[in-house]
Amino acid sequence: MGNVIEIQNLTKNYGKHRGVSDVSFQVQEGDIFGFLGPNGAGKSTTIRSMLGLIQFQKGSVHIFGKDIRNNRELILRDIGYMPSETMFYPSMKVKDLIKMAADVRKRDCGKEAEKLCERLQVDVNKRIRDLSLGNRKKAGIICAMQHRPRLFVFDEPTSGLDPLMQTEFFRLIQEYVQQGATCLLSTHVLSEIKRYCKNAAIMKEGRLQCTDTVENLTRTNAKRIQIVREGRQESYIYKGDLKKLLGELAESTITDILIEEPSLDEIFLHFYQDDEN
Repeated sequence: MGNVIEIQNLTKNYGKHRGVSDVSFQVQEGDIFGFLGPNGAGKSTTIRSMLGLIQFQKGSVHIFGKDIRNNRELILRDIGYMPSETMFYPSMKVKDLIKMAADVRKRDCGKEAEKLCERLQVDVNKRIRDLSLGNRKKAGIICAMQHRPRLFVFDEPTSGLDPLMQTEFFRLIQEYVQQGATCLLSTHVLSEIKRYCKNAAIMKEGRLQCTDTVENLTRTNAKRIQIVREGRQESYIYKGDLKKLLGELAESTITDILIEEPSLDEIFLHFYQDDEN
């Protein structure tokens, strides 16, 4: 399979303020690709630059093999994008919003929209201003999905969704991917990356830290150590030789010890820590 997204040396600054610098990664066709990082890491700036919604200073972006700078309108026809903030006309009814989104694309999406509304339990007769955050998110998801695009781009899609709707959302993504679509999933929720993504990129402070399979990113020799030493409880992540550690601990008065695998959050934490740490 070829690459649906190819980003090379993407750089975007806001005047003197940092945006993203020298970001490069690829997303293969048929992948659910995780784009991971804390808030402010540069994920949204990368996505908006990638889609041609804001201008970037350096680098190149190709989607479906076409340069976004020269083919933006053509490319966007086959993309379903939901930004992290879902802002709609407050007086508009949900059904009118969904129809407007389809009309903009000059597509008849009625049948698919009806299916999505049923799956996501959306009341189409409510006005936007009367919706909770989660229901506004669901309306945005439907607008992004109803035309069955080749590429989905979701920026923090599950914030505000209850656990049942989160599961249903990912079930829909998996169904579309099985039918040939590709998905770029931007999130700071590590468990979503672990559960649903095969490959992932990690951002920090506007720079790409690494790109790899999720299996490799979560593989570690580190252990979480919990001990009671001389009456004091200690808990930390240890990345060295366990035999050496046990030898050192043998010189102390240890009344309890537990050695276990670190949590997913702890595995990824070192990507976010300051260099001096």
